[in-house]
Amino acid sequence: MADFNYEITEKICTLSEGSKGWTKEFNKISWNGGKPKYDIRDWAPDHEKMGKGVTLNDEEAEALFKALGRCFQ
Repeated sequence: MADFNYEITEKICTLSEGSKGWTKEFNKISWNGGKPKYDIRDWAPDHEKMGKGVTLNDEEAEALFKALGRCFQ
């Protein structure tokens, strides 16, 4: 598996926490030194391990925000 690095540049919120301490978080993350993107995924308590997630650029995050607004009016 190829090496990669990441930096959580902004912790936006924790969406939920599981019984083993893993949290589902919404953050901005820089992957491999790139421009930070919005990201939703599960994280181990130490942030050394992560689950599969969804990464969104600014336009995708804005589209999701608008769609959620319509769902929860």
